Amino acid sequence: MNSYKFLTQIAHKAMLEKGLAPEFSSEALQQLAGINQPESFQKGMMRDLRHHLWCSIDNDDSKDLDQLTFAERLPSGEYLLYIAVANVDGLVHKTTPIDIHAQVNTTSVYTPSKIFPMLPEKLSTNLTSLNEDQERAAIIFEIRMNDTMEVSGSEIYFAFVKNYAQLAYSEVGPWLEGRKAIPMKVSPIPGLSTTLLLQDELAQALKVTRQMLGALTFETKELKAVFEGDKVKTLKAVERNRAHELIENFMIAANTASARYAVSKRIPSFRRVVRIPERWERIVDIARTFGETLPSTPDSKALDNFLTARKKAEPETFPDLSLTIIKLLGSGEYIIEAPGDDPVGHFGLALRDYTHSTAPNRRYPDIITQRLIKASLKNEKTPYTLSQLEALAEHCTRCEDAATKVERHVKKSAAAMVLADRIGEEFKAVVTGASDKGTWVRLTNPPIDGKLIKGIQGVDVGDRIIVRLMRVDIVQGYIDFARVD
Repeated sequence: MNSYKFLTQIAHKAMLEKGLAPEFSSEALQQLAGINQPESFQKGMMRDLRHHLWCSIDNDDSKDLDQLTFAERLPSGEYLLYIAVANVDGLVHKTTPIDIHAQVNTTSVYTPSKIFPMLPEKLSTNLTSLNEDQERAAIIFEIRMNDTMEVSGSEIYFAFVKNYAQLAYSEVGPWLEGRKAIPMKVSPIPGLSTTLLLQDELAQALKVTRQMLGALTFETKELKAVFEGDKVKTLKAVERNRAHELIENFMIAANTASARYAVSKRIPSFRRVVRIPERWERIVDIARTFGETLPSTPDSKALDNFLTARKKAEPETFPDLSLTIIKLLGSGEYIIEAPGDDPVGHFGLALRDYTHSTAPNRRYPDIITQRLIKASLKNEKTPYTLSQLEALAEHCTRCEDAATKVERHVKKSAAAMVLADRIGEEFKAVVTGASDKGTWVRLTNPPIDGKLIKGIQGVDVGDRIIVRLMRVDIVQGYIDFARVD
């Protein structure tokens, strides 16, 4: 069996079933044929920051580069952190065929055998990507930090930038952690290692500040299919490192700045929120099994103290606990905050103000936010009515869920391929979901998810059990287990 081909067929069918478009329309492709140059702002509107040593840090195989970063220490002792975000709206104009396709899917869909990009690759990996050695117009999020590395202000504006080095997490992270030598792309560029080390220092300071406010510490296992030739051999957990933390903390800072900009300018804000968890009592019960006591009402700071302690005590099983708590917290969603509204906030990040604004090649909410910000910067009318934004927020939430289900389906199909020859074997597992729709478990090794079809009585999220593999269905992505008494 050709795993690549078979998984791609499964993904294509799953996309259609979830109301997503796996292919671009002929109208979108016709529009694309007429786009051959990157967008540029009028010189009077933008600053020239091409002299800064910008770089990108992403996955080894990433081609759609949404952001660049740079940092410097000022003579005053203060710090400036810069995040440059691709100006996707410059080429993807509202209501055009390409924009309509992006609005239908609202996100790129990543499956083991194929990526279904939200935007045509001619744009997302070239003309609207902040590629190495290319000069691009971008939107800059400038974060000012005082001499104790606390955020003291932010500014958003247009600028020209240049990516001096396309770097990978797998190279930068081990170097920042002192486990490997300086990356080959970094050492030849004078000053780049200095700014990267400063960026790491600032990112860790941002992380500490967020944790003091109650941001939650998680560590999950993202699985990647490993192919040998055209066949799936196994599923491998992707390891996170300091480079991932660097980018994560900078993006959170930019997304916070974006939301606060909207508040300051009294314009609508396309918010990303995680509400106060409804299943807090179950989280309290889980903490109690570890000998810890949490407050009776949701408290993110107390929860993070518990999570941090468990990570230190049992690092090997902490990803399983993380997944359990994430499931109990509930999904994120998009909502609109009009000027004067009380913010819902993001419970997991312990933030009142938060948007998605740093990945416009991959997420449609980021394009919407980009359009709102650009209109404000240009003193133009807001490009959407409040009712249009509210409809888009609901649509983006639904489509994100649909895309996640497609990705999960195809990953399960790949996992079913891996487990197909192991029917009847027993595995250690943790219960990751329990509802009217079914009970779900994740194996400890290999870290594969499946449904518990026998022995579901009396189990709940977080319980550790032994399961036996009963059957797999590669096409449907079904992996069924029975509890072993």
